[in-house]
Amino acid sequence: MRIFKFGGASVKDAQGVKNLIHVLENVGHQNTLIVVSAMGKTTNALEHVIYNYFQNKKELNSSVQDVAKFHNSILLDLFENTNHPVFDRVQEFFKELNFFLSKNKSPDYNFVYDQVVGYGELVSTTIISAYLEHIGIENQWIDVREFIKTDSYHRNAKVDWELTQKRISTGINIKTLNITQGFIASDSNNFMTTLGREGSDYTAAIFAYCLNGQDVTIWKDVPGILNADPRHFENAQLIHHISYREAIELAFYGASVIHPKTLQPLQRKEIPLFVKSFKNPKNAGTRVGKGIKIDPEIPCYIVKKDQVLISLSSLDFSYIVEENISHIFKLLHDYKMKVDVIQNSAISFSVCVDNIYDNLEKLLLHLKAKFKVTCHKNVSLYTIRHYNLEAIKQLESDKTVLLKQLTQETIQIVTK
Repeated sequence: MRIFKFGGASVKDAQGVKNLIHVLENVGHQNTLIVVSAMGKTTNALEHVIYNYFQNKKELNSSVQDVAKFHNSILLDLFENTNHPVFDRVQEFFKELNFFLSKNKSPDYNFVYDQVVGYGELVSTTIISAYLEHIGIENQWIDVREFIKTDSYHRNAKVDWELTQKRISTGINIKTLNITQGFIASDSNNFMTTLGREGSDYTAAIFAYCLNGQDVTIWKDVPGILNADPRHFENAQLIHHISYREAIELAFYGASVIHPKTLQPLQRKEIPLFVKSFKNPKNAGTRVGKGIKIDPEIPCYIVKKDQVLISLSSLDFSYIVEENISHIFKLLHDYKMKVDVIQNSAISFSVCVDNIYDNLEKLLLHLKAKFKVTCHKNVSLYTIRHYNLEAIKQLESDKTVLLKQLTQETIQIVTK
């Protein structure tokens, strides 16, 4: 069983859907399961729907209609006959979405987020499955919510591996082409959950693990894993081979090509991961596997924008010791801060965090009761794996460095 994952950029319009078919025709689609993200910027558009639900009710209906119109235009480009059943199936999803928005009583943003945003994946896979059938490629549309089961930690749910393994291994026909959704799952009450932003890669890894997959291929708009994000760095180079461990390191530090959770299940069963270009499907791309040395050996650059640097010192100049650090980490955990860098000395403690859940002000208020607090918002965190002096010098040029931390293989720099 091969697992393919196609992201939103690969199916952003009708031409993207047709190109997905082109990829399948080039590389084959027997005994294959395809995981697909929402089309184009649909997730962002649905996040705007959620914003309007809480903040601007008068625009709510029109924002839902915008998402529906976007998908309807793709349908019209793919299907000449507007009586095709797929039009009704897609419309039914938007009826479900509107029903939820009109009847929901929960004030919990994270719960509402998960119930709304997953419709992007449900609609995209429905359209692609129908188009495959339309051109004569038999396939099975699968509702991933029936197979991947999680806890109820909305927006970053934890997989129930035992139940998920049982459902996937007994419920998937591996002898056909299967189409399913990335990013979403469901909890024990069958409410929708999500696996974290960019979680479709993780979905592919979950299916590969549970089906003892031959390999996983992530199809992207780049040639493979690059040593830097070309949106932020010039002259990015293709990495041909890389080990699980090195890829996990890059993912941990925030490399955008691979989701941080994707690699662990693949490593446990030594399932190879390929990252290839959907524009050039015959090209080799990048292979991630066991014990492969990084090739070529060059610095790898990662940047995380919109971070927060918090610096603490004791009010009475006493040492920052275990008791203080334990208290700080409990607060970081309680307010759901993702910690990216830690640096401490005898009387100070600095931490760079990602304020995913918008709890920063509450956290700072709590910290100020016990510490002197300095906070820098909207900072950038740069990480260089396999750094050299030239790479550091080039990165620091024209930037104000707020924090720098070096280990043998990695340097992290927080800049304003």
